[in-house]
Amino acid sequence: MSAESFNPDTFDGIARLFPLPDLVFFPHVIQPLHIFEPRYRQMTADALADNRLMALVQLRAGWDANDPSPPPIHSIACLGRIVAAQTLEQGRYNLLLQGVSRIRIVEELSCDKPYRNARVELLDDQPCASARTEAALRRKLSKRMPVWFPTKAGVMEQFQKLVDSDLSLGALCDIFSFALPLDSQFKQTLLEELDVKKRVRALLRQMETNSSLPDRKFPPEFSSN
Repeated sequence: MSAESFNPDTFDGIARLFPLPDLVFFPHVIQPLHIFEPRYRQMTADALADNRLMALVQLRAGWDANDPSPPPIHSIACLGRIVAAQTLEQGRYNLLLQGVSRIRIVEELSCDKPYRNARVELLDDQPCASARTEAALRRKLSKRMPVWFPTKAGVMEQFQKLVDSDLSLGALCDIFSFALPLDSQFKQTLLEELDVKKRVRALLRQMETNSSLPDRKFPPEFSSN
């Protein structure tokens, strides 16, 4: 099953929350996850039996792993849909989660589950008003990518195919933002920016001033809870 099965018109507005440190998830991308902690094994089982949805949300800076209270999280996150699941021994899972929409967490809900749930609202991109501006920004992204991956022809070929495809500029920016080895707090600002023109320009500024960061593996490896 694919992420296209997600229908925003039938989404009930309740999301299972999967808080993770230093990981910012975006629409249009796929994140591998290895699920082993009991509460998230339960969340995965519930998601697979229901709508296959869960939201990855980044923990706020300064959270304390020894604090028994729920750690603080950012209010903007990304809702994802499980597009592949492998059941392992002891109730563990390997998942592929595909981002389907930015969300704003409106309020967390009390429930009898071991994991966190929240009422959320779906957030839409604000596309470029001008086709000319959008085309110019696509060209700039295409020119900047070789600086970041100068020795990885295979990766560059993948990125160029994306640039040349019919993907929207917002989707293209999200994929690049996810794949590039950028600071997670900066990625969070990109996730929170709904104006596509502003988001792309912020990414381009960052790419122009920070071109020597270590490569991130693409596609990404599994992330463990």
